[in-house]
Amino acid sequence: MAITTINPATEQVLAHYDVIKKEELDKKIENAKKTFSSWKADIKKRSDFLNIFADTLRKNKQHLALTATKEMGKAIKESLSEVEKCAWVMEFYADNGATFLHDESINTDARKSFIAFEPVGVIGSIMPWNFPYWQALRFAAPSLMAGNTVVLKPASATMQCGIEIENMFQKAGLPQGVFQTAIADSVMAEQLIDSVNAVTFTGSNVAGAKVGQRATSQVKKCVLELGGSDPFIVCHDADVEKASAGAVKGRFINCGQSCIASKRFFVTKNLAKEFIEKFVQKTEKLRVGDPMSEDTDMGPMVNSAGLEKIEALVKDAVDKGAEILTGGKRLGTKGYFFSPTILGNVTPKMRIAQEEAFGPVAPVTVVEDEMHAIKFANESQYGLGASIWTQDLANADKLSRMVESGIITVNNVVISDPRIPFGGVKQSGFGRELSRYGMLEFVNIKSVRFYDNLTVQHHVE
Repeated sequence: MAITTINPATEQVLAHYDVIKKEELDKKIENAKKTFSSWKADIKKRSDFLNIFADTLRKNKQHLALTATKEMGKAIKESLSEVEKCAWVMEFYADNGATFLHDESINTDARKSFIAFEPVGVIGSIMPWNFPYWQALRFAAPSLMAGNTVVLKPASATMQCGIEIENMFQKAGLPQGVFQTAIADSVMAEQLIDSVNAVTFTGSNVAGAKVGQRATSQVKKCVLELGGSDPFIVCHDADVEKASAGAVKGRFINCGQSCIASKRFFVTKNLAKEFIEKFVQKTEKLRVGDPMSEDTDMGPMVNSAGLEKIEALVKDAVDKGAEILTGGKRLGTKGYFFSPTILGNVTPKMRIAQEEAFGPVAPVTVVEDEMHAIKFANESQYGLGASIWTQDLANADKLSRMVESGIITVNNVVISDPRIPFGGVKQSGFGRELSRYGMLEFVNIKSVRFYDNLTVQHHVE
């Protein structure tokens, strides 16, 4: 059985990959387990290796970026930025990992009490295509620094990107078995889950539920980073110029194919006309075309299925009364291009108000005030990120605590950052990536106490 990758800008076949056999996967897992015992032993060496790997990424940035753009269609300037961010996350954990994992002393009735943070073993990483380097490495950086080893299953659309990550680890001189890539389909992904000590998954909530069920049925820790339908709330006192610029950036990055992209826009009626006008004007300035060109702002969608779903969401909205303010159609005769689209008169009965729109379509709903915006924002199965635009920071503080999500950004778009935890609530998953909290997801938090004498007074376990 083979996996075929296709260039979404040209529809040309890029490569065919044979799916790994069970015996080959077992060998990778065994290599990871053998390497784990030595890899976990020296945190200083791990830090040095991560810094070398960051340097290797930068030296190969152009090649890596071209590979991503060919496989999934993002604009080359976004691919270059993604590789650079991966180097940053490696350096961040190389510099801070030892501090994050340092033993914590605790005062108890024992002579000495401390908490130690120890790696759990081999982690299976099942990753998506939309940020093929970043999403794999934002998990790998803290996990490797903690002393774990990793086996990655890349998305079928971006197999070469996954292979290139392992190639970069080899170029950086990391020990064999620290990071390996497996060319796997869904069946072999299940075998991966069965074989490792813990699992991380980024993708849809439907697939994530299956991963979580299989992992937890075997009492294995898992972290699930799932979909999002992030609200973008424009308050009555927002700076419209900044908010409209943020709306373009938040909605159309990576052709709208981002879990933390702004996906539902709620604007108070006093600013609605001005905001929508500026949002449309700025959107129409986006340059859509060949993703290999440095002048391109937005390339194609990743595949025909994604394109067809976006078309269906737009049609459903229009059939139910939405107005196409700009865009709304396919572009060109080759490739999976869709014009940057803004819909007005959007209501909750439309699919685009309820489902995750993974593409370049922005549905705008005009609301009476901020409280109505919060109500609509929370009427979603998702709870990943949200952005709030207001010049009243006291009000922003109040509103940010009312929105049901894992990440709130005021007067900026939502982005992932190694310094802060990343993750959501509800159908957006559980667990956290990044920051110290993300690092602690895949360690054994071990409590240790030293006593001089047996304590005999207690009567409860």
